[in-house]
Amino acid sequence: MASYNKFNDFSEQLVEGVHDFGANTFKVALSNSAPTASNTVLADITQISGTNGYTTGGTATTISLSETSGTTTVNGTQVVFTASGGSMGPFRYVVLYNDSATSPLDALVAWWDYGSSITLADGETFTVKFSNTSPGAIFTLA
Repeated sequence: MASYNKFNDFSEQLVEGVHDFGANTFKVALSNSAPTASNTVLADITQISGTNGYTTGGTATTISLSETSGTTTVNGTQVVFTASGGSMGPFRYVVLYNDSATSPLDALVAWWDYGSSITLADGETFTVKFSNTSPGAIFTLA
């Protein structure tokens, strides 16, 4: 399973109201260059080429929230990437960001490291499942 990593600025952005998980659009982007915790916006990330089924800027996930006894879980639906017209990648990192954020623009939330680079052959798919389910927990705030 891919390992979760939070961008440092995310916690401050959350407190400052940059992220509205009930209303904003969140997307998943792919990269083969390692993000760093100090990255703050999507422009800091080197995405894979926007061809053969990958659209620069990534693909949206549908966010849902649940709260039980003061613990809130932010869930996201799976995102499927399909190589079309040639190979897609290589990529190793999946990056979640807020596509609605304007200040800062396209604010980063977290990334997952899949451990090694992945290249999809024409017609192959790659499914991003948070917590290996859909919808799956992106993070929990207690």
